[in-house]
Amino acid sequence: MPSPLVTPFSEALNDYMKRLEAVSSKGKKIIGYFCTYTPIEIIHAAGFLPVRILGGTGQVDRAYSLAPNFICPPLLLSLDKALESRFNFLSGVVQAYTCDVACGIVNIWEENIGGEIYHTIPLPYNDSPGGKVFFRSAIEEMIEKLKMIGGNITEESLNNAISLYADIRRLVLELYSVRYEGNLPLSATDFHAVIQSGFVTPPEEYRNMLERLLKDMKQVENHNPGGVPVLVSGSLVEEPRVLSILEESGGNIVADDMCTGYRHFCPPAGEGTDALECIIDRYIKRFPCPARTRAIHRMPLLMDLMQCSGARGVVFLFQKFCTPHLSDYPILREELSKEDVPNITVELEATGIMEGQLRTRFQAFIEMLEG
Repeated sequence: MPSPLVTPFSEALNDYMKRLEAVSSKGKKIIGYFCTYTPIEIIHAAGFLPVRILGGTGQVDRAYSLAPNFICPPLLLSLDKALESRFNFLSGVVQAYTCDVACGIVNIWEENIGGEIYHTIPLPYNDSPGGKVFFRSAIEEMIEKLKMIGGNITEESLNNAISLYADIRRLVLELYSVRYEGNLPLSATDFHAVIQSGFVTPPEEYRNMLERLLKDMKQVENHNPGGVPVLVSGSLVEEPRVLSILEESGGNIVADDMCTGYRHFCPPAGEGTDALECIIDRYIKRFPCPARTRAIHRMPLLMDLMQCSGARGVVFLFQKFCTPHLSDYPILREELSKEDVPNITVELEATGIMEGQLRTRFQAFIEMLEG
């Protein structure tokens, strides 16, 4: 049973489309994004509401007429929903250039869904003076595009947005710290709801929800979930049931290396002499995903997460056809083998999971860790 602590988050996530339609109907422009490398502070500072476009699970129907079937399920499903007019509350999409497929999907949306703005932001690969100059130019171009649809960005609005999202990230990282200590009174699916709801909830409201959650958690007696501690790594999970099955099989998810998890929140903010420099510094130094760095450079970060959380194995949850993560895996598997860290790989599809097969595999993996 879900914890009562997460009821506000579950409710916000379950009916987020209806809530966002209400926000849009009052004149607030909502800008969608696919990748969490998108500098959402800029969108918020312009006076708009940034929300991540969720694909969910289900049957893909209309999207196959516009996109090939060998791209990841979340993007196909999001396109399917858009073609069914379920994202009509969006004024457009602003996307950071990370995964080729996500950036290609933006073009399909622009041609077939419509809206006021469609823009892709190029990102530097290097933390160098030249890279930062390039990134500033890209952000300035993004700002001009936002101004063209009514955005009003000032140094004050940028600083306010930076402060707001930094607060949110610090609060979420506090939840991660409690999780590492083994005192988080939430199941993996509860935690998933807390994190996912933040992508589709106005940030001011979400910050208040997080503050309340952390306060209420202090009233809960010491929590010992039991199970073998594991780390979950991958892009994103749209079907939280897979996390429940892992826990029911004897695992205890104590850390994650996910695009819509830890990577999105670390670090909470950047440094600089002005607002743009702070944003640039933060996104360049963000906990990297496979699309932005080499696997061999991600490996030490993965091991640090395992050490601070006490994880004894890694569960890789890959979206089918997710090229960046699937390309990384052979190198990560080899490096984990050198460190004697067991791991298992699960590929997620649009139509959901084969629960019996998955449970058997998870149980065998946990038994191996216990042995």
